[in-house]
Amino acid sequence: MKYLCLFFLSSVCVLAVTASEPDSTKLEVSVEIPQLNVSEYHRPYVAVWVQDTNRKVVANLAVWYQLTGKTEGEGTKWLPDLRQWWRRSGRSLELPVDGVCGATRPAGKHTLQFASNDKRLASLKPGDYVLVIEAAREVGGRELLQIPFTWPTKSSIEEEVAGETELGKVSLSITP
Repeated sequence: MKYLCLFFLSSVCVLAVTASEPDSTKLEVSVEIPQLNVSEYHRPYVAVWVQDTNRKVVANLAVWYQLTGKTEGEGTKWLPDLRQWWRRSGRSLELPVDGVCGATRPAGKHTLQFASNDKRLASLKPGDYVLVIEAAREVGGRELLQIPFTWPTKSSIEEEVAGETELGKVSLSITP
């Protein structure tokens, strides 16, 4: 219950209770990093963000890169290899970004979950957007996948795309 109000009207007590349901829209992103059979394997750097129809970044959801090294910030040296993310958002950020940046992930399926009141999504205005996932690997390749969606949604959305080299299946699920 968000509000509890008592009103007294000519010797009659009226109890008014107003309950406000929190916005319960959930956005879930699943990113698969494939196991590659190569002689020199390095975990990929991955950026996940939401952009508007003008290709402007409106929310950085995750950036996975090498956080530890021999010298401070050593892992950031390779972030420009995430070319699209770097040009649109990365170079203007002070890294690491709290709650966004994390260590590179091993091969496997990784899930990100966000509620609509998460600070990364709270400023999304109703409209059309694109979820973008970019991966780049040292001594490897680059890959960029996109999933368009509308925010907010009145019914559940399930979309999936598949990468060819650096990314496996990537899915977006939005439930109102």
